[in-house]
Amino acid sequence: MRGLGELESTVMERLWSYRRPTSVRDVLEDLRREREIAYTTVMTVMDKLHKKGLLRRKAVGRAYIYETVASKEAYTAELMRSTLASSGNQAATLVHFLERLTPEEAVALEAALRVYPLGDHG
Repeated sequence: MRGLGELESTVMERLWSYRRPTSVRDVLEDLRREREIAYTTVMTVMDKLHKKGLLRRKAVGRAYIYETVASKEAYTAELMRSTLASSGNQAATLVHFLERLTPEEAVALEAALRVYPLGDHG
């Protein structure tokens, strides 16, 4: 995932998959199934994600419970929009993007345009 480090991306993927508020300890136990990692490392990463505005948290006892601010799809859409905005030539960038769509991606784009026609949002 662009814009995040490898461990930040891994933690975000886990939180998106849970679809519920969770503690550092829960994420730690999940991650430890695949790698050796310290509690303080996971806590630091989740704190950074909170400071970046990707997670919200509330104190429960002496710990925090975290949840994602936006869905994975909304986050990805914002990354795409931000990248497009910084491309210099948005029309050319979009043409290159469309040229590279797989047939499955083209079907998904057509379906999205039926749900949200371009001329109907302004």
